[in-house]
Amino acid sequence: MTTSIFVRFSDSLIAIAAVSMASLTLYGCAEVVTGSRQAPDVPMIIVGSLSPNSGAVGAAVTITGTNFGTMQGSSTVTFNGTAAAATSWSSTSVAVTVPAGATTGNVVVTVGGRASNGVSFTVTASQNITVSVFPKRGGITVQQTLSVTATTNDSQGVTWTATGGSFFPLKSLTGASVTYTPPSTAGTYTITATSVTNIAVNASVTVGVTDLSGVYTYHNDLSRDGVNEKEYALTTSNVNTGSFGKLFSCTVDGAIYAQPLWVANLPAAGVNSIIVATQHDSLYFFDADSNSCVQRWKLSLIDANHGGTGSEVPVPSGIGGFVGTGLGDITPEVGVTGTPVIDPSTKTLYVVSKSMNSAGTTFYQRLHAIDLTTGNERVTPQDISSSISVPGTGAGSVSGQVAFDPLNQNQRPGLLLYNGVVYVGWSSHEDGGPWHGWLMAFSASTLALVANGVFNSTPNQIGGGIWMGGGAPAVDSSGYLYLITGNGGFDANTGGSNYGDSVVKFSTTSGLSVVDYFAPLDQAFLGANDMDFGSGATTVLVDQTSGPVPHLAIGGGKEGYLFMLNRDNLGGFSGSMNNVVQTINLGNSIYATPVFWQNNLYIVPVGNLRQFILTPSTGQFRGAPFSQSATRYGFPGATPSLSSSGATNGILWALDNTLYCTPHSPGCGATVLHAYDATNVATDLWDSSQAAGDQAGNAVKFTVPTVANGKVYVGTRGNNTGGIYGSTSVSGELEVYGLKPN
Repeated sequence: MTTSIFVRFSDSLIAIAAVSMASLTLYGCAEVVTGSRQAPDVPMIIVGSLSPNSGAVGAAVTITGTNFGTMQGSSTVTFNGTAAAATSWSSTSVAVTVPAGATTGNVVVTVGGRASNGVSFTVTASQNITVSVFPKRGGITVQQTLSVTATTNDSQGVTWTATGGSFFPLKSLTGASVTYTPPSTAGTYTITATSVTNIAVNASVTVGVTDLSGVYTYHNDLSRDGVNEKEYALTTSNVNTGSFGKLFSCTVDGAIYAQPLWVANLPAAGVNSIIVATQHDSLYFFDADSNSCVQRWKLSLIDANHGGTGSEVPVPSGIGGFVGTGLGDITPEVGVTGTPVIDPSTKTLYVVSKSMNSAGTTFYQRLHAIDLTTGNERVTPQDISSSISVPGTGAGSVSGQVAFDPLNQNQRPGLLLYNGVVYVGWSSHEDGGPWHGWLMAFSASTLALVANGVFNSTPNQIGGGIWMGGGAPAVDSSGYLYLITGNGGFDANTGGSNYGDSVVKFSTTSGLSVVDYFAPLDQAFLGANDMDFGSGATTVLVDQTSGPVPHLAIGGGKEGYLFMLNRDNLGGFSGSMNNVVQTINLGNSIYATPVFWQNNLYIVPVGNLRQFILTPSTGQFRGAPFSQSATRYGFPGATPSLSSSGATNGILWALDNTLYCTPHSPGCGATVLHAYDATNVATDLWDSSQAAGDQAGNAVKFTVPTVANGKVYVGTRGNNTGGIYGSTSVSGELEVYGLKPN
């Protein structure tokens, strides 16, 4: 007998032509329906495979098949009758996770009330999946990549995601590294490794990505405000003993008095470098991120390849030395003291070396232009010698001329590069004379002196050194140059050309010409009692958009007075009053450059770090400090640096160099790096004395920390205790602090 029959698989009817009922064999769960019914004209929903076909609750499963349609309210997936939530749905693929309560059985896809065939899935016992990521924290530039690794007991490994950027590959097994490429926009990004088997298990790391191109000059910029606002890795929450500390040290051949300089993408994109100058007349060009202290190059500024005569040495100092009076303002030798400056457009570093012949009878100072990619001189170094002179009758003058003295003049301040001109300043070694304050302007391309490019602060008297605690001349947004001189002759108020103890403003449009100045009313007292006004540096503040004085500058010296000046009218000299915007008496001598950030001024005289808040509407600081540090800094105080991500996560970094290891020092010991919350410096976040592994090398006067790309670079004298060069095993050392990877 034959008849028309239908076979029902779940809710789908399949028509079968007239067949013999006796010969019909069915497999699986099917219902035979006889009669003359027509099969609905609907497509079959078919589950082809499951990947994987076993797993624990929470495991990710991909269902592959046909005719799944789109995810609608009536579209479901069940594991042996227990509903599962879908994370994605297409006509051929559905992604789900094994639901809580699921048991071993068939996985069925239902669309529009019609169910698919069932495919078996085995629910395994829950595994205690773990995932961890290395490194736990870090910082990179927008052109760097970061190698990250997940450790997991998930045999399927992990998948990688981030809030910005990309990975290669996107999936990895335990211990296998993947490469993270950050986005082109600076910021803070979260990298996450997620278990393949159980997507509820993951681990994350936060990475700060900076677009800082470099720290090319003393105290970061021409205004000398000391701020790096492009620091996204270091925050007030992660700079602590648990996650921040000393990463590595690099040995160099002499004490590091100059501030280290940092350059991104050199020698190639994605590679960062740190440049260190030593008192042994050497330059080191290190990989800034390598704990093996990879040297790209090292050079001696006094060998025959760099303008030397072939037998020169740095100038010995201190007791029995060739400079000063034996106090040892720089010990044990003088080579490179002033912080160099970098022109990023030409990849050229400008630096001044000091040396002598082996007999100690001839002394040299030279300005160099070093190609950062090779370490070679770009042009012949410029000798700075007694052939340079100005008219005058002051100390050391001969026949109405005052000549530069390469022995007694101390190239202490940092160099300035502005508008194609390199500006170099000098003071003395411990007032050993004859000496004067000098400022010279050299062509950046040829190193030749520019016309009208020599300024002597006391051509008809003596002194007036440009010290500024190692600070560099500042330049404002209009191109005017500012500096402060030390104690020396003064008669500018009567039309003379002597500017001891003065803030001096220069036009830079044609060489060097004085256009304004300020001298305190007690200038004569300062000059007679070695109370240098110029022991500290001038910081040009950001221009104010409101308030009575839009253009401000501030500076102070040994007397402890901090003067706020109107850059458009510095105030000149009056014997009865100081024509200034504001005077703040710190009560302690200043030998440093302040920091200015978000209308906050931070200054470290001898004593406590102080934080003052500027009120733009009045153009003045509130009289009393807003906060101050518990730590007290001995002589010479400190020049701090500040890192932040814009207006947030401000951290003030300062070095306690009290035990700076010269005959004039109270002792010899490690420099101590401090990190303060910049919103209230009474909060000391961390310092390098808290853990033995974080201790730095022995201190040098006036050195400044450099903060870049999640790291802090500090120059020291290694384990030298002030003795002659080579008297200990490490004559100089660069300390590198940063976020601990674990």
